[in-house]
Amino acid sequence: MKLSFVIPAYNEENYIGKCLESIFRETKGREYNIEVVVVNNASTDKTKEVASSFDGVIVVDEMKKGLVSARKAGFDAATGHLIANIDSDTVLTPGWIDKVLREFSQNENLVGLSGPFIYYDLSPSVNFWVRIWYFFGFLSYLMNRFVFKISSMLQGGNFIIKKEAFERAGGYSNSFDFWGEDTDVARRLHKVGEVKFTFKLPIYTSGRRLKAEGVVMPALRYTVNYLWVIFFKKPFHKTFTDIRFK
Repeated sequence: MKLSFVIPAYNEENYIGKCLESIFRETKGREYNIEVVVVNNASTDKTKEVASSFDGVIVVDEMKKGLVSARKAGFDAATGHLIANIDSDTVLTPGWIDKVLREFSQNENLVGLSGPFIYYDLSPSVNFWVRIWYFFGFLSYLMNRFVFKISSMLQGGNFIIKKEAFERAGGYSNSFDFWGEDTDVARRLHKVGEVKFTFKLPIYTSGRRLKAEGVVMPALRYTVNYLWVIFFKKPFHKTFTDIRFK
């Protein structure tokens, strides 16, 4: 089972190296069938040079800025049966790849898998409140998936999908740029197979957006867009703040 990592990157020279190091650290000494695709999304810094310095990394240039445009470019270039969508400021937790391959090998009906963020550069108290937020999100996930049977939940920056299943679901929608893109993927994949969210698949990520905007507002925006996409099939917010230089 081939696993392709797709990593969008716009001006991420300070983060992309740590992300790639975490992948190759997990693959060292193992016989995984792994592919790593970095999408250089119109960067003006040394993102492309840093990514290209890693042996075996495929760098794809996508000049149309935007998270969904970058994810789509990486998805089209990837050749794996499974597509792991992570962000350039994420770092794999130990055993992450093993858990992913085990989940998909044990359940042939599984088409999407996701887990939570752990903010490695924020305080334990902030991560505690993030965990509480995830708890309520998980309750919503259970209701939407098993009771109402209308959708599921994926965490953008930490989700894996079956490529063939997502193609059947219609692929990425041009209606999304940032907010709600992961919910849209989960909603449409839910129609073709099982989409699972589990706390057993965490990933480390930077809390720079929370540092820049506070904890409350991003959580509210994510919640509003999550619900808006499920019920109205479009994002509530059309714009987002670029926090890469903060």
